[in-house]
Amino acid sequence: MELDLTGRTAVVTGGTRGIGRAISLGFADAGADVVPLSRTESDVEAVAEAVRERGVESRIETLDVADREAVASTFDRIADDLGVDVVVNNAGINPEDALGTPEAVSDEGYDQVLDVNLGGAFACARAAESSLKESGGTLLNVASVGGLVGLPRQHPYVASKHGLVGLTKSLALDWAPDVRVNCLAPGYVATELTTDLRENEELRRSIEERTPLDRFADPDEVAGPAVFLASDLASYATGATLAVDGGWTAR
Repeated sequence: MELDLTGRTAVVTGGTRGIGRAISLGFADAGADVVPLSRTESDVEAVAEAVRERGVESRIETLDVADREAVASTFDRIADDLGVDVVVNNAGINPEDALGTPEAVSDEGYDQVLDVNLGGAFACARAAESSLKESGGTLLNVASVGGLVGLPRQHPYVASKHGLVGLTKSLALDWAPDVRVNCLAPGYVATELTTDLRENEELRRSIEERTPLDRFADPDEVAGPAVFLASDLASYATGATLAVDGGWTAR
């Protein structure tokens, strides 16, 4: 068996920036056609072009995963055009009004985080179910170390990511043996979302000191495990959550 996704189509939500962009391009490098989804058309166009430069196909589709009707119609169009063999649920948010002590979190912030991070993943899984079962495909949820342990002042985010780990297990049971369902739990990754953390020397050092590998990950270091879990090399893995966290959860 090889780390080869030739002939398969991967749909990556939140697939145009940070970890999602790296996963989109990692899948393309492994030979898959890739449809990167996000709400911003210019971002989608840029990543789709980068995908095509790798000699595989792509498609321009924008999507807000919180729009359930749009999720269903978007996956139908992709399935009709390219088929769907792999779905990566990577779209996620952690807005300012969802941070802080429990009493500081707004109802709107809480609802928005759960609706996008968890509800959006469930909606995409449901929309892709028939295609994945037909192709014998794979679903990959991107959670976080916050899906395995607690993180202070990030209560809705942590709840949503723990939910993704649980959703992975329940989907794996319901869809076996037709579809494999797994989860990634990245630690702190050097992306636009962690710029403020990395520029704050005190915060950066506290995270690095808490991480046995003593650094933030590069997005490509998350893309590699994603390609592995979608490939035939992981053909006996389902219902699993792989921590890609520099040892954060080993403590």
